[in-house]
Amino acid sequence: METVRDRMWLWAHEAGSHDTEWAIGRTSRITPVEAAFYMDVPNMIMVRYHDKPEMPFDQYAIPFRRLQKVFWSFVGGAGRSSDAERRHVLELAARNPNFIGFFMDDFFRRPQDGGDLGVLSVEELQSLRSQFEVGGRKLGLGVTLYTYQLDMPLERHLALCDWVSLWTWIEPDLKDLEENMTRCEKIAPDSRKLLGLYMYDYGQRLPMPVESMQMQCETALRWLHEGRIEGMIFLASCICDLELETVEWTREWIARVGDEAIG
Repeated sequence: METVRDRMWLWAHEAGSHDTEWAIGRTSRITPVEAAFYMDVPNMIMVRYHDKPEMPFDQYAIPFRRLQKVFWSFVGGAGRSSDAERRHVLELAARNPNFIGFFMDDFFRRPQDGGDLGVLSVEELQSLRSQFEVGGRKLGLGVTLYTYQLDMPLERHLALCDWVSLWTWIEPDLKDLEENMTRCEKIAPDSRKLLGLYMYDYGQRLPMPVESMQMQCETALRWLHEGRIEGMIFLASCICDLELETVEWTREWIARVGDEAIG
């Protein structure tokens, strides 16, 4: 029987990725796999951030073989992507049996930002999905969806995503978490849902209050037991060694609930 920990994911970036632009004020040295070990989370969503790590990823990915399941981004932070990167990640997945799919971060664009709705068109996603059979395995596609994007016409793109992760960008908006998950379910009815849990309030560049983190975690746990979501994601690996109060609370909470049988 699966445990709650089996459905936990760590959102990962290169060590130090969040040191300078989020007013955290500390220097992180922890690598993604070190952070997964420290938090005792067995699954990882590895997302390239500011073009780090650099390609090729093969040697960098070796420690990830110790994890249960891995998503690797082919659309990274700020929606960065390229044909060469996507080809390489497809090849990387073929060589690593614990890779279960690919993730697209910061994929959707608000109309006021200009340009297309997504980093890739519906047709481009369809073409990519035709290449998802690797080594006899059928891999999946995951995407980041922010609650402030729920009014956008995303249905055609989301229909091509096996996994949709829902994120609340600023802490005050967590009061609408139930309503926003319902809206997510309506626009992506067939996808598997993951709830994104920020351990720092990046939207306001402030520490995440412990009580808000507790509410997020308890909601995720309840929804997981009810079958409403497939799992929860803790963000991010690159703040796990900064002794932030909310990160340490989360680590203790994972230790308390991780061995519960789902349901």
